[in-house]
Amino acid sequence: MNKYKFISTFVLLFFILGNRYSVFAQKTTEIAFHENVAPIIHKNCTPCHQPNKSGPFNLITYEDVVKRAKFIGRVTQTRYMPPFPADRKFQSYLNDRGLTIGEIATIKLWIDAGMKEGFQQTKKINNEDVNTATQPDLILKMNKPYQISGNNNEDFRFFSLPSNWTKEEYIEAIGFIPGNKKVVHHSRLMVDTTNKIREIDGLSETDPRVYDFQKTALKEEFLYGWVPGNDKISFPKGTGVKLNANSDFLLNMHYAPSPVVETDQSEILLFFAKEKVDREVKNITLRENDISNKPFLIKAGEKATFFISKKIDKSVSLISVLPHMHLIGKTFRAFVITPDGEVINLVKIDNWEFNWQMTYQFKKLLKVPAGSTFIVEASYDNTAGNPENPYSPPKDIGYGWGTKDEMLNLVLYYLDYKIGDENIEQKR
Repeated sequence: MNKYKFISTFVLLFFILGNRYSVFAQKTTEIAFHENVAPIIHKNCTPCHQPNKSGPFNLITYEDVVKRAKFIGRVTQTRYMPPFPADRKFQSYLNDRGLTIGEIATIKLWIDAGMKEGFQQTKKINNEDVNTATQPDLILKMNKPYQISGNNNEDFRFFSLPSNWTKEEYIEAIGFIPGNKKVVHHSRLMVDTTNKIREIDGLSETDPRVYDFQKTALKEEFLYGWVPGNDKISFPKGTGVKLNANSDFLLNMHYAPSPVVETDQSEILLFFAKEKVDREVKNITLRENDISNKPFLIKAGEKATFFISKKIDKSVSLISVLPHMHLIGKTFRAFVITPDGEVINLVKIDNWEFNWQMTYQFKKLLKVPAGSTFIVEASYDNTAGNPENPYSPPKDIGYGWGTKDEMLNLVLYYLDYKIGDENIEQKR
């Protein structure tokens, strides 16, 4: 390459990259929190780091952020935060929380320059884009605080939350607020229209009476699942989950072991559609019974990979996917093979993180044609070399709801397909 071509190439690259990295042209002394850093924190961190959300501390005000600035600098530069376990090259998602190189650089330069506050009339970050502007139409709270014993044992409980809502509605978004983030490990939300299961309230999963209640067919066996890191789910405009009048909501709560007595009184947040709904959101869960290479057992000292293969007989439009495993899960991959041999990627996680699980909502609805096959591939490591192994020495691990047991689930929200769905962009 002669020198003129080299200079031309350099100039071209300069202009292409100029906007993306314009932060470097700004004097570091001019970078201030309110003007430059707050928008980044607000968009990517505050949604979890605010009261009643999954983050362990608030990142709302200048004081909140400057107190932990060096820590924030480290975890953003290593991309440990904001956490987003899914492979972005495999599929793109509406709720991707990743920072750009320029945003990471802005945070670092602000810290290095002395963390200038800047100017703003109020010291609080504007929260309008953090899902606080829209208020729920119905908040259902556990009837009374539940006391966790403090005996360092896991606790699985059912709670009944009657809606007492007298008319039919369509749910366009669902959220969950753990009453005690230290002990609420996860929750599963179900719906009963018979009102015959109310006496399950407060019962342990091991209580024999639970089996009698479970004989009643539910309207929704899995309406929503909350785990640390999961957000409110919003459905496309003109769609929703049908809520019958006087429905009861059931919470299946998993409480983590605690050495001290704790209490919890969690809440369900329901947002109803304000416009006409002409399509109903449905869901399906691929689970352990669908595994093709049973038995679902990871023997002590071994690694194992399990597969699910499930064919569908109708065309659907996928809204989102929620993968789920426990501690010794290592990798997770899900995709679809169409009758024409096309592969539709759903989600791929190369380093499974039990303590941060998410519903991945697609940017556009994904069409899955009738006759397609869902494929799930999940690997587990039950060796002594796995630092997440709950047993030392390792023990055989099979199916169970306990943290030390294992699971293999893929929960999918979908619509029955209509022509043009694949062009519908989802919104948060």
